[in-house]
Amino acid sequence: MSTESSFYHYCIRRGVFSLFFKLASTVLLSIRKEQLCTQYDLLVPSNPLWKAIGEIIGADVFKSRAVDWLSGAIKVPTESYDDLDLIGIDPRWETFGQLHEYLFNAFPLVSTLSLTKVNTYGLLYEWTGTDSSLKPVLLTAHQDVVPVDPKTTEDWTFPPFSGHFDGTRVWGRGSSDDKSGLIGLLSAIEIMLENGFKPERTFVLAFGCDEEASGRFGALELGKAMLGIYGRNAFAFIVDEGGGFSEKYGITFATPGVAEKGYLDLQVDVASPGGHSSVPPSHTTIGILSRLLVEFEDHPYPVEMSTDSVFYGTLQCYAGHGKTIPSDLRKAILQSTHSKKALKRLGDILFTDPANAALSNALPEQANAVVNHRISTLSSVADVIERDTNTLKGLAENASASSYGSLYLSDAYDSSLEPAPTTPTSGPMAAPYELLSGTIQATYNAHRGLEGNNNVVVAPGMPSGNTDTRFYWDLSEGQIFRYNHRNAGASEGIPTGVHTVDENLPIESFLEMIRFFTTLIINTDESRAV
Repeated sequence: MSTESSFYHYCIRRGVFSLFFKLASTVLLSIRKEQLCTQYDLLVPSNPLWKAIGEIIGADVFKSRAVDWLSGAIKVPTESYDDLDLIGIDPRWETFGQLHEYLFNAFPLVSTLSLTKVNTYGLLYEWTGTDSSLKPVLLTAHQDVVPVDPKTTEDWTFPPFSGHFDGTRVWGRGSSDDKSGLIGLLSAIEIMLENGFKPERTFVLAFGCDEEASGRFGALELGKAMLGIYGRNAFAFIVDEGGGFSEKYGITFATPGVAEKGYLDLQVDVASPGGHSSVPPSHTTIGILSRLLVEFEDHPYPVEMSTDSVFYGTLQCYAGHGKTIPSDLRKAILQSTHSKKALKRLGDILFTDPANAALSNALPEQANAVVNHRISTLSSVADVIERDTNTLKGLAENASASSYGSLYLSDAYDSSLEPAPTTPTSGPMAAPYELLSGTIQATYNAHRGLEGNNNVVVAPGMPSGNTDTRFYWDLSEGQIFRYNHRNAGASEGIPTGVHTVDENLPIESFLEMIRFFTTLIINTDESRAV
């Protein structure tokens, strides 16, 4: 064969191969798009009471009741503080007694359920079902709110504890976090009781009183009490405050939290003999500490994308269902399922270098700092401490710290927390997630008069902070969700003010939360898969 004919033959073969490869890649990516993010069918309750209650929720007279219920709870300033002393000693706890009186009067039928007060202000209700063979379900919220800084009171559009309703929104501290969850759940049960609903499955309600201040007096004690009453892994699943839904990439995504990051406040203490400032030693405590903190900044934790992370599952849903997701991001997500190079490129697209947050305080002979860590679900407290030790060890030795004093690393507030177990979203243990997903879709459709699947796409998510569920891990076999169906896209340009000035919640969003709780309870009561 001539050189010319050989070259021509090679070009043809290469062209065919290239064409085949491109077509195969396109088909592969197209198939993967549909497989990336499993969507379960919507789950509409068969009980006709669900539809009847839905009609009640949509009526103006019920809207008025809902406004009054939420507004009344906001008017009771149940602020929780980091420095709260023991219950019975610190008078700031007494406001929770006022809230309990309000709840008793506002929800007379709920008040007929079995109630145990745990550590005085923790509330534990049991709505006892008729079939004890069915595993109970735990629904939770917290009664407390973030304190309002007195210096900001005049910055609020309406007084922070007024519960003002402007015809569209309810304003005040707790309207979003988390009295809407507390009152939304109680409102749902009250209206179900009014309409004669009697569950076959037992539902337990646990309401802590200091979630915003670590939960050591509320949820910690509630967790112990429930473990004693119901036993280990007694609950089919747990639902606490958490994610909602909003539009992203041209589609509505709901993101129930299926995991939580761990937490560690690492205290760095440097001690030395001190001395007079006129003849300072070559390495002072403040100088050494400053260099140690710079070492943290110079050696940030590597930011890596892992296919085992919850966030990666969220990205897969964006790629599989987002209509307007940037093409380079979609391509990187799709290709990352089978290419480490693409996985790295995905991380490069999404992440920027993080920096640890530090707060320092110096004394003449001692200096210390607290470095906050939020721990990946793929890591642990021990991993973080080991890495931090290795990061600082070399510098401490080079600075001859041992000659001048000592360096200690410790858990600053004895409050370290391992990452939460990740709730299954597929496979044989995913029945609770499937039920929740179907409930979210049914609620979303019903509130808008829609029909069919995929009007809202459900994607696994992870909250940025920690919830009271950290004290409930032993109560369920890894089946914990952080979700209360808040419409995060309903702000219409007005900030919701969570943990800051002008906290508010659109009343339509609150009504949909109530609808969600009624749908969840009825669906769970009818299910035999969980």
